[in-house]
Amino acid sequence: MVEFARYYINFIREVLNNVGEFFRRLFQAFADFFFNDIIRYVQNFVAASGTFNLLDWVIAFFVTLINAAFLGFILLRLGLFIKRYFKFVKREVEKDDLLEEIALLNLKTAELVEEKNKILSLKMSDLGLIPDAAKRDLFGMDEEEDEKKASRFVKLLAVDEKYKNQITSIQMSPDDMISLRDMTLRFINYAASQMGLFYDEAIISAFFAGMATSKLMILEGISGTGKTSLPYAMGKFFQNDAAIISVQPSWRDRAEMIGYLNEFTKKFNETDFLKAIYETTYREDINFIVLDEMNLARVEYYFAEFLSFLEMPDVTEWKVDIVPDSQAGDPVNIKTGKILLPGNVWFVGTANKDDSTFGITDKVYDRATPLEMNVKANYIDAPKTKPVTVSLDYLNRLFGRAQEEHPISTKTLDALVKLDEFITQNFRITFGNRIMKQIRVFVPVYVACGQNEVDGLDYMVTHKILRKFESLNLPFLRDELNDLVKLIEKLFGKKQFNMSLAFIQRLLKQI
Repeated sequence: MVEFARYYINFIREVLNNVGEFFRRLFQAFADFFFNDIIRYVQNFVAASGTFNLLDWVIAFFVTLINAAFLGFILLRLGLFIKRYFKFVKREVEKDDLLEEIALLNLKTAELVEEKNKILSLKMSDLGLIPDAAKRDLFGMDEEEDEKKASRFVKLLAVDEKYKNQITSIQMSPDDMISLRDMTLRFINYAASQMGLFYDEAIISAFFAGMATSKLMILEGISGTGKTSLPYAMGKFFQNDAAIISVQPSWRDRAEMIGYLNEFTKKFNETDFLKAIYETTYREDINFIVLDEMNLARVEYYFAEFLSFLEMPDVTEWKVDIVPDSQAGDPVNIKTGKILLPGNVWFVGTANKDDSTFGITDKVYDRATPLEMNVKANYIDAPKTKPVTVSLDYLNRLFGRAQEEHPISTKTLDALVKLDEFITQNFRITFGNRIMKQIRVFVPVYVACGQNEVDGLDYMVTHKILRKFESLNLPFLRDELNDLVKLIEKLFGKKQFNMSLAFIQRLLKQI
């Protein structure tokens, strides 16, 4: 034991000596660096400067100045770093103190809420009132009412209540079973006589042909030409008011348009758009949902999901995701968290072209039917005309019959192929399968509405193909544009394809 004690004492003495030696050498290093070495540097400089000439002194002055500036810069940065470090430490300490204070306040708030609930319970007891749960137990209250209060949806449940005891099947009278031509004229007379709105036959024919072609239509043009009033009047004409949805510049994704589930309140933030598409699930007639000023936000952002599934040929796949699961008390027509969009709904977007709006991309244009409205129609003295009652099935039969009775002629198709080959070769733009399919549907329906085949093709070529020329480097394509004019006149005649020729002339004037 004595020997170990002697060893341990020597060990402790050696450790302490090493610690003392470490600090002695550390202090000696600081003394050498900040005092002894500086004195030695000065002495060496004085000794060496005895042999300096004038040029050496000039160089020594500038080098010393540069070294001093560099040293000052290092010291300044070091000081700023130390200052910033202490400021950061102080801020973190203050943040920790603030978090502790917030946690304490939350705890006190919970205590106050609990105390308030106890006080309210006492007051209810004094007044003879009983909470809802107790009412159900004592008096057998209807649990359905309580489920509605607890549901995530309010507006959609109101729609369920509205159609709860209604018969929504469509009963058409013989007066309603009219042709597309008669429907076009009847709408023009109805809008003029009942609403004071005036439209050209070509625009209304294009609207009905657009309905046959796509579930999305885009009405473009200057203000005051009736872009919003046209689908509004169509809703009145089909006796089902169009839903007018004002697009907001803040829309960045589908949640802005459809709504979203608030994870905090467990309630769904319902929008008017969601209510509009949900109401279509109860109806069998024609439904229009208007996206007013749709290009105030980027259409391909907030409407991307609809652009995708509206192109699916199987209507049973048109499912809009709303919530991730189903719960008791959800609306009737939300199945597994989805709404099945019926085929009787059309989306109509109105668009202005100015500095406050975004450009509509080819992805949207290719899937939609654009209608350009830049001229106000003339006044007509129309007879008083009644609206119509039309089912989706009857309207689809009219569209199908138009394609059977008015297919595009072989001569026109051959001219279209030659036009496509020229545009593809000279402008690197092609019609594509989607646009060709749309042309084969649009033109026959356009003809069935009372217009001619070449004008219908002219309309589609202008709005589906020539519109894309605006993105080309036109100053280098003047000759090709002039050749295109000659080809169109050769294929269709000099007095035909007026819309396309006028569009090309506008492009040439811009060069």
